Amino acid sequence: MESNYTITTARAEHLEALSDIELAAATMFEGYVPASVPQVSTPQPKFRAAQHEGRLWVALFGETPVGFAFVEMLAEDLPHLEEIDVTPAHGRQGLGTALVHTVLEWVKRAGHQQITLTTFRNVPWNMPFYSRLGFVEIPTHELRPELETVVRDEADRGLDRDQRVVMRSLVNVVPPTIAGGGGPTLCSETPC
Repeated sequence: MESNYTITTARAEHLEALSDIELAAATMFEGYVPASVPQVSTPQPKFRAAQHEGRLWVALFGETPVGFAFVEMLAEDLPHLEEIDVTPAHGRQGLGTALVHTVLEWVKRAGHQQITLTTFRNVPWNMPFYSRLGFVEIPTHELRPELETVVRDEADRGLDRDQRVVMRSLVNVVPPTIAGGGGPTLCSETPC
């Protein structure tokens, strides 16, 4: 990420720019999703609530927002990366990666064991981007009811369920060692 960019917790004055960022980023999906989908933006009250609760981050170019990451809490123990967007004019600068890393650090600090997201299976850069950052697909039979609801809501908005994938990144979890065996354990220190 270039030095002209910073990632920070969103402030109230950043909120107005988020819908424009969202709609600009959605143009990258033309030809992959129904035409109506890229024209829908997140309602401002959702952004305001996330900003107030510290679940919204922005990528700034100088003082201008050019990207954001927005986390929703599907349950007390289930943060979900609802959206991450960067305007195409500022793409390929590492901002998406930096936003995801910022969210993962928040997940660790908040003491959660995982964060989930849904993304496009058929868009060549989407699923591989998250896979490179450590996200793995959650098999359909393992989805919690809250995630089933997300997938169903997306289908109701016109997104083909077969072209969507639910992924998660485990944090604060130490994989079992060969000697120790057993399942994963909660990491009590940062870094794990």
